[in-house]
Amino acid sequence: MKLKGKKAAVLAEDLYNEFELWIPYYRLTEEGVQVVVVGSGTASVYHGKYGIPVHVDKNASDVTPDDLDAIVIPGGYAPDKMRIHSSMVGLVRRMASQGKVVASICHGGWMLCSADIIRGKRVTSYVAIKDDMINAGGVWEDSELVKDGTLITSRKPEDLPAFCRALVAAMEAQ
Repeated sequence: MKLKGKKAAVLAEDLYNEFELWIPYYRLTEEGVQVVVVGSGTASVYHGKYGIPVHVDKNASDVTPDDLDAIVIPGGYAPDKMRIHSSMVGLVRRMASQGKVVASICHGGWMLCSADIIRGKRVTSYVAIKDDMINAGGVWEDSELVKDGTLITSRKPEDLPAFCRALVAAMEAQ
């Protein structure tokens, strides 16, 4: 419970990757973090790629960086849906501008591109969005984990152990 008193958001939209949402959710909860599921406002329940539902605690328009210490952006195809909502993109942008922990895995990098927060930063993602990350100004690497300041990125579900370790360590350092 080394992170008791800390707060984190996990973003959700339809077609999220269940592993990339639930594993960080429970790993942070295990450390005492109060984790809230934040949606775009289009629904109160979203379904993952395998059909598992997640209930939203708050909408992005009702959350500010002052409410959080970290934000987690899972992959799947959800980030493509998230990025059309200015409240979700704006929350990610404001978290980064305030030096809060921003953690993205797999296709979650699409949100980092839309928030315009990776210019000149080292990043990774699922290989299919490598060009998007580079075109948004990121310095893309094919590594299980890339950490650049408070920005944490990983490629795929197999990278979740390293991703979660880095997330916990970054929150502990704040």
